[in-house]
Amino acid sequence: MKHNPDTYPETSSRVQTIGPFRLAPWFSPRPWGSVDLAPWYPGKREEPIGEAWLTGRDCIVESGCAAGWTLGKLVDELGGEMLLGNGAGSGDFPLLTKLLFPRAKLSVQVHPDDCAAQSAGERCGKTECWYVLSADAGASVALGLLPDVSERDIREAIASHTLERLLDWVPVSAGDMIYVDAGTVHSIGPGVVLLEIQQYSDVTYRLYDYGRPRELHLELGLRALKLKTGAGKVRAERYEGYDRLISKQYFVVERHTLAAGEDRQMQNWGRTAQVLVSLSGSATLKVRGTEPLELLPGRAVVIPAAVAEYSLDVPHGMVCIRAMPPGTVGLD
Repeated sequence: MKHNPDTYPETSSRVQTIGPFRLAPWFSPRPWGSVDLAPWYPGKREEPIGEAWLTGRDCIVESGCAAGWTLGKLVDELGGEMLLGNGAGSGDFPLLTKLLFPRAKLSVQVHPDDCAAQSAGERCGKTECWYVLSADAGASVALGLLPDVSERDIREAIASHTLERLLDWVPVSAGDMIYVDAGTVHSIGPGVVLLEIQQYSDVTYRLYDYGRPRELHLELGLRALKLKTGAGKVRAERYEGYDRLISKQYFVVERHTLAAGEDRQMQNWGRTAQVLVSLSGSATLKVRGTEPLELLPGRAVVIPAAVAEYSLDVPHGMVCIRAMPPGTVGLD
């Protein structure tokens, strides 16, 4: 999705003190996706949607003084303010957040780590995690290879169209957090809806695609895959007032369950961008000196790095996810 730069609001001092803002999702059609994205997004789609990108560069800012800009445009203009705080430095937005809606199996694929990605000319690799929002009975995901599988076994299985038989299929339920380390051969089965949080990269090497007419990346994928990785389910840690779902090299993800009438104070100790996604209910986010902002299910709210603290006013109860790079946690 492209936008005419002439339609952006003019750059002015207003973006130098930008507060939290909400993003409209950007929808990516995929052959394995669904035309029915309820309850997250109403109405039937004309083509199957596999992913709703919540913090993609093409997502449109729909609130505040930068309304009408894309996230990519905003980051390009305000890298330091968005990412590092105190106006220092520049760079890319740290996390890509998506909702996934598979109604058929995803391809058997692998993402490279930073080293493998950079050797292939990419900026960075793709380590990710999946938080299971809903799951039909019997739903499963593939995480890595069965024991004693060799590279030769993988090549032969790709040639004979039997690769999925070598994968470790893991049953999943709503509330599971799953770590997918770069280099892990993986797939997602139908009947789940996932919130995916990952390094900001879309580098995917498909090894096998069930005969769908899409490009495969066998040699790149075989070079990137690892026979053993740290992928698997992660047990949540309970803290006062929230659950730490996962804490890894590239991201920290928390689940906050807020009661009706609660006014929760949140901190940004590490001073880098944070992402909030409401899973149910709504809240009003408040920062001194900015307009209040409503959190809505299925939309991301970005807390810029320069925002040191904020509050969530919850009228009727809410469950939300907070995702951030490591070192940014903190809650009063």
